[in-house]
Amino acid sequence: MSDALKHECGIALLRLLKPLEYYKEKYGTAFYGVEKMYLLLEKQHNRGQDGAGFASIKLDMEPGERYISRVRSNQAQPIQDIFAQINERINEDLSANESYRDNVALQKQNIPYLGELFLGHVRYGTFGKNSIESVHPFLRQNNWMHRNLLLAGNFNMTNVKELFDSLVELGQHPKEMADTVTVMEKIGHFLDDAVTDIYQQCKNEGLSKREASPIIAERLDLVKVLKRASKNLDGGYAMAGLLGHGDAFVFRDPAGIRPAYFYQDDEIVVVASERPVIQTVFNVKFENVQELQPGNALIIKKNGTISQEEIITPTVKKACSFERIYFSRGSDAEIYQERKDLGKLILPAVLDAIDDDTDNTVFSYIPNTAETSFYGMVEAAQDFLNQRKIADILANKEVLSAEKLQEILSVKLRTEKVAIKDVKLRTFITEDSSRDDLVAHVYDVTYGVIKPTDNLVIIDDSIVRGTTLKKSIIKMMDRLQPKKIVIVSSAPQIRYPDCYGIDMAKLEGLVAFRAALELLKERNLYHIVDEVYAKCKAQEHLKDSEVVNYVTEIYAPFAPQEVSDKIAEMLTSSSVKAEVKIIFQTVENLHIACPKNLGDWYFTGDYPTDGGNRVVNRAFMNFYEGKDARAY
Repeated sequence: MSDALKHECGIALLRLLKPLEYYKEKYGTAFYGVEKMYLLLEKQHNRGQDGAGFASIKLDMEPGERYISRVRSNQAQPIQDIFAQINERINEDLSANESYRDNVALQKQNIPYLGELFLGHVRYGTFGKNSIESVHPFLRQNNWMHRNLLLAGNFNMTNVKELFDSLVELGQHPKEMADTVTVMEKIGHFLDDAVTDIYQQCKNEGLSKREASPIIAERLDLVKVLKRASKNLDGGYAMAGLLGHGDAFVFRDPAGIRPAYFYQDDEIVVVASERPVIQTVFNVKFENVQELQPGNALIIKKNGTISQEEIITPTVKKACSFERIYFSRGSDAEIYQERKDLGKLILPAVLDAIDDDTDNTVFSYIPNTAETSFYGMVEAAQDFLNQRKIADILANKEVLSAEKLQEILSVKLRTEKVAIKDVKLRTFITEDSSRDDLVAHVYDVTYGVIKPTDNLVIIDDSIVRGTTLKKSIIKMMDRLQPKKIVIVSSAPQIRYPDCYGIDMAKLEGLVAFRAALELLKERNLYHIVDEVYAKCKAQEHLKDSEVVNYVTEIYAPFAPQEVSDKIAEMLTSSSVKAEVKIIFQTVENLHIACPKNLGDWYFTGDYPTDGGNRVVNRAFMNFYEGKDARAY
């Protein structure tokens, strides 16, 4: 992706189902869980590099013995930092106490981070909050083991204020109006209620407080707790929680917006945000890794029983399509094929743009995530070329000589790595004119492969703001002196803000929205902007379920290609000599390529939750009123 875009988060939960001595004997270490957690987080570093956290729980510890460990970091390399801290502490304890070396019981009793239950998280700070206090897992502490709650999640709620107010109505005093804190306190409230109720039952049965403790762990109904806590949640989420006594859960939103996958056998149960992470770390087959179903929670009891339970009735599945286009690792078998299909499906539009002249066209891509869709586009172009060769051979079959056949068969597609990203370049000058010149050099180019008669087709996975295209890529491509530059986006036009975890909260930041505004001005239709504002304003105090997304009317007068052509015009500086054309994927082809991830609200305005319509209208009102603020 040429535009830097912060997004998502990654979660990892691991429960060891055997005693620690089992892993020592089979794998040579009782720290098997810690080692696997390092790999689970490192393999998801694409999902967050602003912060990382790790927590562990030891089962069946005696009173007075520590059973919860947690470490978090917001350093430059947070995963390496937290595991450096963990390893340093473990090695210190082992070096200072020789008796611990081969005694798993002593290790568990005395060394932190060892345990049977683990939770990890990597994050991007999508709204600039990158203090250590914002790093997951969050911890809600209590001297009652069952009331300790660790929570980490990949989520954004659209109705944080409503949830915050509901906690206040319950008599709580939340320390912060943030979605993670609010959700944790809401779960914590109903967890407290459940523990109190079970304790009262135990008391009525004549059990002492100490005798009641294991009974509470056994009877605690996490499904009931989550059902009560999840009322009125509006957003996309995959949240994971650990309870101090050893129960755990992973809970996914009813539209399946955010991803979660799990695998279980007789040794472990593991959950992660991406399937290939589990495949790689535990060397298991694709078909053995299951998707956690929307609206469901994976419940892992302390006693090792595992079940998938419905918490909220699932709605129409709208899994985030950006996961497939850009966010998730391309090593997933399905995602790899889907990205190739995105490239294949957009080729007909590319051929139209170059008048089918593949002989005088060089195909390339923007590093690095667009590489797979590039392969798909080139495969489709090769098929086109082969069909042309067959037609030429059949047309000349009566007079075909060896030389003519060789001439037909020798025609090849021209593919080159034209754009090279200079990852070490930093823009350290603040003066705009000088800074823009430095930004232009974020990408370097390969000289000597383009002729003045050539078209240059270069594919990117998506175009969000267009800043890097305008300030760097198009200018640098123009230095190669092609006749025509065709920028191809394997994703459709991004027209609407996101409110479920992607850093696209402001309409005016989206180049498609700015292009639509320019078209409205040119065609004397700008009154539509005033009308949309009035409609949005009139809905300000309606219930979310009654709100309509009126921002779609901004785009209604124009065909998609008209918006694309205006974007090309806006992103082409006056110094650029080549003709520039920009092509976007269609929404229809996106759904063909990614049939399991139909969440497309940033392209279509079709939000999967009621809160989405409120957010998009609020974002429009912020734009209209000149407010530089998030819409939720």
